[in-house]
Amino acid sequence: MGDHHHDREHDHDNHYSDMQARVRALETLLTEKGLIDPAAIDAIVETYETRIGPRNGAAVVAKAWAEPDFADWLKRDATAAIASLGFTGRQGEHMRAVFNTPETHNIVVCTLCSCYPWAVLGLPPVWYKAPAYRSRAVIDPRGVLTEFGVQLPEQKKIRVWDSTAELRYLVVPERPAGTEDYSQEELAALVTRNSMIGTGLALLPGEVA
Repeated sequence: MGDHHHDREHDHDNHYSDMQARVRALETLLTEKGLIDPAAIDAIVETYETRIGPRNGAAVVAKAWAEPDFADWLKRDATAAIASLGFTGRQGEHMRAVFNTPETHNIVVCTLCSCYPWAVLGLPPVWYKAPAYRSRAVIDPRGVLTEFGVQLPEQKKIRVWDSTAELRYLVVPERPAGTEDYSQEELAALVTRNSMIGTGLALLPGEVA
């Protein structure tokens, strides 16, 4: 069999997993002691992946939509702008915000590892770490977007940003039409996790569950 799975790429994978390793160790301990059901852990992880985690990022996006000054700050120094809301990465990694426009759509990938902006998006979705996404998002981003149900006009450019351990990206989706009188809370409800990775768009006013 060989131990090909110990190649360099997988060593690199481990950089992001400090927090995850501790979560896993805790899970193992609690499960062995019969204190927790693995299914319950799955539910907790799911909550962090899709509910709690991305809400921080959604608050950042909503503020940028509502406050031009904050949007400017986010463009210039995303790390500081995001930290001003109390969301910072434990490793102090830098953040960069990339803004979708009518001309350009941004999508984020980490080709070498699984770097992900924990502080604003919580836990990465399983597909984000998958080799298929990591390679195809670079080669065929339009095709990947189509698979996520996002059909962009042919003339719209797609920019792919490759995050690293030092620099993580947050996509600021375009603000949907018809939200002029929305509060920041209402705006934040339109911001999905995938729209902040670039594999989705913000929800339209009628689409909020």
